[in-house]
This record gives sequence, C-alpha cells and structure tokens, in this order.
Amino acid sequence: MIHNPRYGPYDGGPDPLAPPVDLRDALAAIGDDVLSGTSPRHALRELLRRGNRDMRGLDDLAAQANRRLRELLRRNNLGGTLDEARKLLDKAVLEERKELARALDDDARFNEMRIEELPPSTAQAVQELADYNWRSEQARADYEKIRDLLGREVLDQRFSGMKQALEGATNEDREQIRQMLADLNQLLDAHARGVDTPEQFTEFMDKYGEYFPDNPRNVEELLDSLAQRAAAAQRLRNSLSQEQRDELDALAQEAFGDPSLIDELGKLDQYLQAARPGEDWEGSQQFRGDNGMGLGEGTGALSDIAELESLADQLSQQYAGAGLDDIDPELLARQLGDEAAADARTLADLEKALQEQGFFDRAPDGQWRLSPKAMRQLGQTALRDVAGQLSSRNGQRDTRRAGSMGEPTGASREWEFGDTEPWDVTRTITNAVLRDPGRMPVRLSVVDVEVAETEQRSQAAVALLVDTSFSMVMEDRWVPMKRTALALNHLVSTRFRSDELQLIAFGRHAHVLNPSELAGLDGAWDQGTNLHHALLLAARHLRRHSNAQPVVLIVTDGEPTAHLEADGEARFDYPPSARTLGLTVRALDAVARLGAKVTFFRLGEDPGLARVVDRMAHRVGGRVIAPDVDGLGAAVVSDYMRGRH
Repeated sequence: MIHNPRYGPYDGGPDPLAPPVDLRDALAAIGDDVLSGTSPRHALRELLRRGNRDMRGLDDLAAQANRRLRELLRRNNLGGTLDEARKLLDKAVLEERKELARALDDDARFNEMRIEELPPSTAQAVQELADYNWRSEQARADYEKIRDLLGREVLDQRFSGMKQALEGATNEDREQIRQMLADLNQLLDAHARGVDTPEQFTEFMDKYGEYFPDNPRNVEELLDSLAQRAAAAQRLRNSLSQEQRDELDALAQEAFGDPSLIDELGKLDQYLQAARPGEDWEGSQQFRGDNGMGLGEGTGALSDIAELESLADQLSQQYAGAGLDDIDPELLARQLGDEAAADARTLADLEKALQEQGFFDRAPDGQWRLSPKAMRQLGQTALRDVAGQLSSRNGQRDTRRAGSMGEPTGASREWEFGDTEPWDVTRTITNAVLRDPGRMPVRLSVVDVEVAETEQRSQAAVALLVDTSFSMVMEDRWVPMKRTALALNHLVSTRFRSDELQLIAFGRHAHVLNPSELAGLDGAWDQGTNLHHALLLAARHLRRHSNAQPVVLIVTDGEPTAHLEADGEARFDYPPSARTLGLTVRALDAVARLGAKVTFFRLGEDPGLARVVDRMAHRVGGRVIAPDVDGLGAAVVSDYMRGRH
C-alpha cells in the first residue's frame, strides 16, 4: 500500500534535522572543571548551567524568564478596567449634558443639577445613576456599556476569553452564563461531598464545554484549571490598592445589572479555595507601568507571572533533588517560545547521553568520577592540543605514526588527516560494501578508509613526577600540569603500549596516582616539595621494569623543601636544609645508576630553583627545560619522544 506523505508545521517535538549532541565539546568542558578541582557531578551541573557556544544553558533560560517577568511588571498597571469605566461614564455624562442643554423644561434643569452633584468616585456615580431616566439614547447606551464591561471583565477573570466572547451579548447569553455558574457550583458542591458521578460531569461538559477550552477530562482537572485562574484573580485583587478594591467591588455589583452574578462567583471561589488550598491565594505583585490592563488581562498577566516564577525556579535547579526532568517543556514553550524548549531538550539529551555512554561511574565511596572512557577522551584532546603546539613550533605536521620503527600491531584504525601508514585494503573495501550494500562497482569514500596501526617495539619505563604543592595552584600551573600528564598517558597507552608509565605526584609526600585520580586531585595547602620521596618511588618503578629503557621526567616549580625520614614521616624545612638537599641528591644518584635519562621541566623564574635544578641535572647528565605554562605539555611530550628515538 502506498501512503501519501503529509506535511504540517513543526510541533515543537524533537527536531529531526538537528545535529547530534556534541559530546566531545561537552566532555572537554567538564574535563576543564574536573582538572581545576571540581567534582564530576558538579562539573556536569556547571556545563548544563553555562551551556556553550551552540546551546543556551539553564542560566540563560532563567535570565530570559526573569526578563519577561520584569517586563510585565515594568510596562503594565492594573487600573485598566477602572480607567475604561471612567471614560464610558464621562462620555455618557457629556452626551446627556448636551441633550439637557437643548431642553427648556424644569425637569431638565433638575437633572442638570443632579449630574453636577455626582460623586467623584466612579463606582458611586454609576450607582447614583442606576435609576436615572436618560434623555440621550447615546448616553444611555454608554452607561449600559459600563455594566456590560464589568460583567465581561469579572467573568474573564475566572474564564479566559470571556471578555471577547460576550461582547455584544444578549440577555439570553447572560442568562446562560448565570445558569452555567449555578450548575458549576452544584457540580463542585456534589464533588466536595463525594456524591458526584461521571455522568454528572459529562452532562455538564456537553452543555457548557465551549466555556472550557482546556477540555478537562474529569472534575479534578476542571478544578485544577479553575483554581489556577481564580488564584491569579485573587493575587490581582491583593495587588490593588484599597481604594481600587473598593471601587471595583462597588462596580461589580452592577455587573450585567444583576448582583446574582457576583454571588455565584463568590460561591465558586469558596469551592476552589477549599479544593486547592495549595495554590497561591495570598501573593501579590507591584506593577509600575503605564499600560492599563483590564481585570481579565491582569489576571492573565498574574498567571503568566506565576508560571514564569515557577519556570525560573525549575531552571535554577537550586533545590534538593533537582533534575532536568523537573522542567515543564509545555510551560517553557508557552512562556519563552519553542526555541527555549528546544534548548532545554538539548541539555537533557546531553546529560542523558553522557551518562548512558559511560563517561561517568561511581567510586567505591559512592562519589561520581570520570570513567576510563572519559579519561581516554580527555587524554586524546590534551594530546591533540600538544600535537598542534609541536606542529606550529617546528613546522612539521602531525603524522600520527605510532612508532619510529613502524612495525604493524595487527590492528587497524580509521584514517585521520596526516596519517602516512599503509591502508588496510581488506577493512577499507569491507567498510564500503557495508555502507552501500549491493552497489557495483564498489565506490570508496573517505569514511571507509582504515590504515594499518604500527608501533615501536622497544620498551621504556617512564616515571613522570609532577609537583602538586600549593604554589602550583597559586601560580595557575595546576591545570596545565594535569593536562600534560593526561596527554603523555594517552600517548603511551595508545601509541607506545609496551612502555610502562607511572604518574607520581609530590607535595609534602609523594603518591602514585592513576590518570583519573590525578585529574580529580584537589589543590590543597600542602607545604613542601618532597622530590626525595618522589625519586624513591620512581626508582622502585624503574627496578620493576629493569629490561626497559628508564626515563624520568620531573615537573616542578619549587626547590626541594621536604624529605622522607626513616620512620615514613615527611620533614619540611624552608629554606631547604642541607639534609633535604643531600637526601634528594642521593635519590637522584640512585635513579641515574639505573641508567635513567632525567629531564627537569622548571616552571617559573625563581633564581634559587634555577640554581638547584641546574646543578642536579648537571650531576646526572640530565637536561633542564624551562617552558612557559602553555608550552609545558608540548615540552614534556617532545622530550619523551626524543628520548625514545
């Protein structure tokens, strides 16, 4: 069967043309925060809060909601109904005076005096004229418009759209409204007593469904809709001055010329407040603008303000147990537009994708941490940045050769720009066939190409010693140090897999850390640069791999100020004591006797550090490199590669 396609407007659902969520950029942003000492959980929340260049974050959406709320309060005021009623009264009085001026009888003079003595209050003046015998038909019509206006406005407060629907209403229309209110109160009374039936609700909706565009499916949904609107109407009343409330109360008695309307609405409010006490019946707002709103329009504005406040709270995510599922997409689209709803969906999709694709896991203590998969991605990004620095520095492109000997590992990988390895023809053609089955002849695309992976077979035992004293944090060297370690770790684990890399962090004490632990390491006030302890751990690593080429890389911004005593306690002295320097040099000699190539990466311009490092390097035939912070990663990786050759 052939189905004809149908076309229609975009309904605000998932955009089939939208690009996939960019997890790489998101993970890089999370990684930056984690390397700075933020927990992975908090880093994810910060990303969702800030967004990025391609999507707005929660903060931007909340700011948009707050701007719209402030604009409603800044532009509008709630005196529109009173102003309109006053204009109609003034117009009616003017037309009546014109008619009386042309009359010569005594009754006309009496009526002129009566009009002259009208009270200044609009409501009182309308009440004074309730039994007035108008001579001008135009004046009579304008006066009747006041009663009609108040009736429509009062109903529009409770039932959105009534002001327009009842414009020009007949007496039969008004009577139907009164009957609807009476039947509605009867239904709600039965529901409050628990004696209502589904048939009673169905009968009511069949008769009056046109007044309820939300199309509630039962009495509870009907109560929800009515209570939200009624609570907004009450907040509008609370926002008025006492004088405005008195005026409107008096005018409302003249609505449609029948006080029974107000009586029915009063009963309705009682039922709604009893059924939905959780609605905000006590709130108020301070409007400051020049644009006067009618009662119905003002109630709609108060309802919008309540929704915007709720939306801002949802977007702030500042309450316990907050999650993106709390954000109401329909409310977001209604108040801020479909684009805002799409941005919120993108954020939710991003959070879901990061979790489902395994970029986070839980440590034994239950805390979130970046998974090995995430660490590989961060290492790849760090190494790519380092490769770019190396390429720009020496004019050579990144060839991505896995090892200088170019020996095949038996595996293949996707071709990337700059690769010079031979193609894996079998895998390349297989990819093309699977991409476009049945096509003859087979047509290759760049995405099909795979190259034979190679690596260097000689083995190295590498110890990367990184200074984690507080000065590294103070001088903004903390994150570059971590990026350097991640880049080197990724290079070794993907291109020189036979090498054995150990990461050793040293402050007051030294510790062997894996990449994930180093990435999540917090900067702490740790007095002491215990290079002595770090060199002892490095020597142990080199002895464990005695058949490998030993390499020791030391990143530090301070001269040795701590050493390890025989009992395992660290001793700190500043300036460095002779014992600290002596034990450090002795440990360095032990590393040198193992045949290690030692390179110091000196950060900063401290003359004392320069003297100590230069002498230690000279003693063991090592090297000293003094890179700037941004070039640290390139310097370490370049020296490692140089040592392997």
